[in-house]
Amino acid sequence: MAQRVDVDQHRRDVAELLAGLAARPAERVALADAAGRVLAGDVRAPGPLPRFRNSQMDGYAVRAADVAGASPDAPVVLPVAGEVAAAPGDPAPLAPGTAVRIMTGAAIPEGADAVVPVEDTGTGTFNPDPSMRPADRSATHVTVLRPRGTGEFVREAGSDVAAGAVVLRSGTLLAPHHVAAAAACGLGELPVRARIRVAVVSTGSELVAPGEPAGPGQVWDANTAALAAAVRVAGGVVVLTDRTDDDPAGAAAVLGRAARSADLVLTSGGVSQGAYEVVKDALPDVVFRSVAMQPGGPQGLGRLDGTPVLTFPGNPVSAQVSFVVLARDALRELGGLPPVRRRTARLAAGLTSPAGRRQLLRGRLLPDGGASPRASAAPATTPTRAAGEHAAGVGPSAGVEIVGGPGSHLVASMAAADVLVDVPADVTDLAAGAEVTVWPL
Repeated sequence: MAQRVDVDQHRRDVAELLAGLAARPAERVALADAAGRVLAGDVRAPGPLPRFRNSQMDGYAVRAADVAGASPDAPVVLPVAGEVAAAPGDPAPLAPGTAVRIMTGAAIPEGADAVVPVEDTGTGTFNPDPSMRPADRSATHVTVLRPRGTGEFVREAGSDVAAGAVVLRSGTLLAPHHVAAAAACGLGELPVRARIRVAVVSTGSELVAPGEPAGPGQVWDANTAALAAAVRVAGGVVVLTDRTDDDPAGAAAVLGRAARSADLVLTSGGVSQGAYEVVKDALPDVVFRSVAMQPGGPQGLGRLDGTPVLTFPGNPVSAQVSFVVLARDALRELGGLPPVRRRTARLAAGLTSPAGRRQLLRGRLLPDGGASPRASAAPATTPTRAAGEHAAGVGPSAGVEIVGGPGSHLVASMAAADVLVDVPADVTDLAAGAEVTVWPL
């Protein structure tokens, strides 16, 4: 008789099995590959940002004292001594009583302490008409129509971040705006937490790769693709996918190769009470047990040649539910990602549940609270820190309806779900409107 444990105990055992993977050293990745990774240490600015004083506007660099009295009725006319583009090189110092035409981002000349935007100028010879815009690059003089104080429209060196200051904090899930900050500081690579390398192996002589023709008695392998996708969304990296038939020697060879190439091996199939349970035969150091959940009762965990192994049932829904409930949070934690938050919702219709096993029913959220479940569409997901972190609208006022039946083979109806509805093992009846815990998919 297989060992029987509850869901929470098996989750703790999975986390304990994988805990040693947290000690893996950080790695450095090119900036182009950093988005979606988790920062492994504080990142400090190697120098000030901006690196030098530069103009915030297209306009004219001036000494503020030279334009202090400017107005449309009494403009200040300054000779234009030159032009500074946003380009390499140091501009010539600005002589008192002159202006320099300057572009956004260009270095402020020594002696200048303000920028007059183009909108506040006219060009050419003296003319108080403010319609003399835009600036004429051939003009020898600029007409300043309003004053600007010291520092106006000047970006000082280090005004964004000082040299040595922390730009990005350790543990940050890197998004495009974080990448932009690192790039602006001149950083070409970043330290990130190493991703868990996972091998996914599906078992069963009946399996055929999707896209290949299926003959009599054959089925397309949904588990390899689904579990590999789940690993990637949870922050892992899939280093091997394979499938094996029901030959113990062949299965042992495939699993051995998987253990040598990965930090973690996930298998599906071959763990129940049938005559061809090849995973049980090939993994003598794995503990096989019955977890009090449905679907997904037959489970195993242990090691192969020192590599952690988690074994899931072969039915497609069982395999997906097993990953979500038993492994996803542990894998995300190892990668530095937050756990997927469970929330509550209200049942759109009552249900009954067999006693003794925790039911994980497929559900669909209803944004109207469940008043018209059949007329409601599944809510759109809201962007979050990472894909799949949580479903939008999940809260005490959200409604949820059960989709599909309880069968663990109903993989197509699983696609209509966006949550798992968690019914405790000791609950046999729930009325419409009852509050339940849901696991976002």
